[in-house]
Amino acid sequence: MNLGILIILITILGYISNWLNGRFLNFRVTRWMYYLGALIHELSHAILCVLTGAKISEFNVFSKQPHVTHAKPKLIIVGQPLISLAPIIGGLLFIYIINTWLLNNYFSILSPSNIQGIPNLLLSILAQFNLLEWQSWIAILLFVNIGAMIGPSTRDLKNIWPFLIISFFINWSILSELSLIVICFIIVNIIIQIIAILIKQFFKLLSH
Repeated sequence: MNLGILIILITILGYISNWLNGRFLNFRVTRWMYYLGALIHELSHAILCVLTGAKISEFNVFSKQPHVTHAKPKLIIVGQPLISLAPIIGGLLFIYIINTWLLNNYFSILSPSNIQGIPNLLLSILAQFNLLEWQSWIAILLFVNIGAMIGPSTRDLKNIWPFLIISFFINWSILSELSLIVICFIIVNIIIQIIAILIKQFFKLLSH
């Protein structure tokens, strides 16, 4: 599957996730987890700014629209695409570190080779949750805001629109597999959000 379509899917799913959080799950804990996601997102941008020679003029996480403002990167052609798409890799790396070092490889993630493998990976991830174990609750808190952590913003896409057009003609297996894992993570995120919303509505009905 070509990279351009996968990037667009990741962006759309990320916005759905953030909309669900802002509209239905505006609790203190979800707000703090959102800021954690935004921190990882913006840190990923900032690190790639440093690596590509783009001078950072503003780094803001605790605003309505978290962002990193920077000059043009000294690394031409590929510098801006690397900066704009950095949260995808940065978010995956953060999840990998948490799963490896904090959760002691609690979750086993299989890499799908094509989009048809997404349902199997989704079922595999969901089947590994055990609400009687603390590792699952840590993962649930992380998954609640994976959309904010890992999904590119429309601003990111605007910054790389020439590369985005080219990416529709790119079909590299390793990039496709990483993108499919990201898509699965955000879908799991949305499923968890929907369950939380339903539980919230259930208790709201009981209180009336």
